[in-house]
Amino acid sequence: MNTYNPISALIIFFVITVLLFVLFRPTKGWFWILKKNLKSNEKTIIEDILKQLYHFENSGNKVDMKTLVQVLDFNHNSIVEAVKKMTINDLIYFESDILKLTETGREYAVRIVRVHRLWERYLADKTGFHKTEWHDRAEKMEHKLSHDETNTLAARLGNPKFDPHGDPIPTRTGKIAEVNGVELPLLPVNSIGRITHIEDEPEIIYKQILAENIHIGSLIKVIENNTTRIVFQSEGEEFKLAPIVAANLTVAPIEQEVVIEDNIARLSSLKESDTAKIIGISKESRGESRRRLLDLGFVKGADISIDLMNPLGEPHAYLIKGTSIALRKDQAKKILIKKD
Repeated sequence: MNTYNPISALIIFFVITVLLFVLFRPTKGWFWILKKNLKSNEKTIIEDILKQLYHFENSGNKVDMKTLVQVLDFNHNSIVEAVKKMTINDLIYFESDILKLTETGREYAVRIVRVHRLWERYLADKTGFHKTEWHDRAEKMEHKLSHDETNTLAARLGNPKFDPHGDPIPTRTGKIAEVNGVELPLLPVNSIGRITHIEDEPEIIYKQILAENIHIGSLIKVIENNTTRIVFQSEGEEFKLAPIVAANLTVAPIEQEVVIEDNIARLSSLKESDTAKIIGISKESRGESRRRLLDLGFVKGADISIDLMNPLGEPHAYLIKGTSIALRKDQAKKILIKKD
């Protein structure tokens, strides 16, 4: 015969109370945390869909559900559910099987793009993160910053018009500056121009451009242009790219005759017996890194030579204004010189 045990009942009651508290504690309970995470994940999916549609429409491409699922890193069901909700909320609509942004959806997408590009500008100018990290970090931050926080960030950066890749940053009212130039493969042989934009998607092509150390703002001259490769000279070096890679570079043609002198090069190309004068620092060097180089004496007109070659490859020590300063190769590549 079972008998009532008040101690056991009290223990059971206590355990149930603790579990309920852990699950449903206001704001910090597991139930609310899971609910918040689900809502946050849904917001991320919706905003990523908006951004992808914005980029596709701007490039003149059409997107159906199959394409959308392929380009987004979410499961199929989550994307379908998000699209349903976006249609109900008048962010997108279907034209036959093609997804399109409504006016409201485009405005929302522009706000996301604004945050992303501002954050990349911030990372480039105010932090020491390598440019290979900018895109992924901005991808996360674009879903977190509020409208007011975004405007504060823009003001802190001086309301820049372009991100570090040359993409235009929308203003708070949604106005977008035009990118000056054409895709590199469209330039004929002997054309001279300046790189105004480096597309950072798809990532696999962008990494190839990074590996080549091609810099935005660099002056180039097209040497060869055919269906198999594009060859151009820039800052004393020759670059060879497949057309599909070269298409990620936007170049503004320079109509007037410009002479690209053979003795203008990057500091990284300086030989032990060479002497040179500094003519500038590449736009690739930004923020604190740029200020540090200037403070160390790497200013226009300064004489420079190699003081000590590192037998292991890098860094090398350069003699400038009577001081020996060590630089890594990636730093030296951002300093332009004119050899004597």
